[in-house]
Amino acid sequence: MWTETNNQLSQTFKFENFIEAFSFMTEVAFHAEKQAHHPNWSNVYNTVNINLTTHDAGNTITDKDRKLAKTIDGIYEKYAQ
Repeated sequence: MWTETNNQLSQTFKFENFIEAFSFMTEVAFHAEKQAHHPNWSNVYNTVNINLTTHDAGNTITDKDRKLAKTIDGIYEKYAQ
């Protein structure tokens, strides 16, 4: 579940292992590039933390963030099964 704090959408994603986490990040990266909107994120072993905000709109949450969050949720569903 995405949370809205400090003008960011944030969520933590857990995976079975590092390979799954990194695969998820790779897939998100391709979609982010297509949408020309890139996440602030970090990865430690099986955990990926993502923060979305629109920098060119003054670091606020915009439709770009909500669209990318929805895309990320769709990608994560494949791993959560």
